[in-house]
Amino acid sequence: MAKSGSFKIKNLLTLISVGVLVGTEFIGVAIAAGWAIAGLFQLGNTIALVLMIAFGLVSLYALFEFMKRAISLETIRG
Repeated sequence: MAKSGSFKIKNLLTLISVGVLVGTEFIGVAIAAGWAIAGLFQLGNTIALVLMIAFGLVSLYALFEFMKRAISLETIRG
């Protein structure tokens, strides 16, 4: 039986893996969406970059909230 202060390595690795997978998808979709919207409406490279950065920041916030909830559900100590 694990001590009360020890880490559950399997659960910790699961959280890290989920964070990497979901983070990659969120950021990839955000950058692709900014590029596609700018290209669709022919907004130019500067606006495309602004859209990609804005959507990227939104995706980082979504990842932060997702990981907060995942950490609250997955026990890594105990």
